[in-house]
Amino acid sequence: MAGRGAGVADLCGPRLLTRPNDLSPQLAEQARALGFDAFGIVAPDAIPFAAARLEAFLESGAHGTMEWLAAHRDRRADPRVLWPQVRSIIMLGMNYGPDVDPRPLLQMRERGAISVYAKGDDYHDLIKPRLKTLARWLIAQAGGDVKVFVDTAPVMEKPLAQAAGLGWQGKHTNLVSRDRGSWLLLGAIFTTLELPRDAGMDERCGSCRACLDACPTGAFPAPYQLDARRCVSYLTIEHKGPIAPELRPLLGNRIYGCDDCLAACPWNKFAEIGREAKLAAREALRAPTLAELVTLDDPGFRALFSKSPIKRIGQARFIRNVLIAIGNSGSAELVASARSRLADPEPMIRGAAVWALSRLLPPEEFAALAAAHCSCESDDSVVQEWRLAVAS
Repeated sequence: MAGRGAGVADLCGPRLLTRPNDLSPQLAEQARALGFDAFGIVAPDAIPFAAARLEAFLESGAHGTMEWLAAHRDRRADPRVLWPQVRSIIMLGMNYGPDVDPRPLLQMRERGAISVYAKGDDYHDLIKPRLKTLARWLIAQAGGDVKVFVDTAPVMEKPLAQAAGLGWQGKHTNLVSRDRGSWLLLGAIFTTLELPRDAGMDERCGSCRACLDACPTGAFPAPYQLDARRCVSYLTIEHKGPIAPELRPLLGNRIYGCDDCLAACPWNKFAEIGREAKLAAREALRAPTLAELVTLDDPGFRALFSKSPIKRIGQARFIRNVLIAIGNSGSAELVASARSRLADPEPMIRGAAVWALSRLLPPEEFAALAAAHCSCESDDSVVQEWRLAVAS
């Protein structure tokens, strides 16, 4: 959103102030009324360290196939390159704290574990309109221009949020709030107005390494460093092809994202259940059975995940994840579910089904299955899955 003198929503009421320096308390009050739980204002030049960190991350290749992180890296590292007119950045956080600890679900191997933020409606669609409403209120009070961002533009939300006092980046590289724990979704309003800045927050992790030790795939080579190529969230969401065989057993029943490092943080003792109903877990996504999920065709997938962030990865990647979880389930009752996907038109799904069956069937039975299927398989990558599974 960008504009000057835009219309004011009903929430805004009449013009109250004209001096930007007097706006902060009222702006924070409006943000709270719109459902935001954290608020802070930061200068656009407040994260000079971000460029070096980003460059080191990209040069190491730890971003994997997320080329969008490397694109426009200059804009990502410095908000003034993204928008030269920006004078202040308003950082906002919305609490999505779960009503139950997500970790016990990881022991229910015949059910799929979905990241907390993805069990409700897509936060992009929820937060952006509210940022626009708040931005219109700001324009109505003091003029100026604005742009709003929710995780889809080259903006480094977490360093900016720390500089604005919303929390600090923990050793797992995610934002930790003193009042909300690990459960904050972030949005930003860039404005041409000079607004008073809030104090940043120092890191408060101390000697704790609970988040690092909780990672199932060892995705943290060191504190404050993430290798996305080993991160479950990257593998189940961003990675488009087959997942490396050596990492598959480590995914367990995680079929979309991972909350392990977030849930392990001791600061969650101060967390509260999120007050936004649209972010709350849908009943159908709390603990869905793998046997039901693996049967989803594309229309069924789209229907189940309507308005959900899960829909954006597509049915093929999702079924790939479900089949890996089936392979990790140890359940003979899911053999038929995996076999049903051996004839799927998508090679990535067939390959994942092969791996799942190699984990669930006795060796001699799997070898006979391979002999029956391998000769008529047309895709080289799936043939390789059969051969590797038989050999192992």
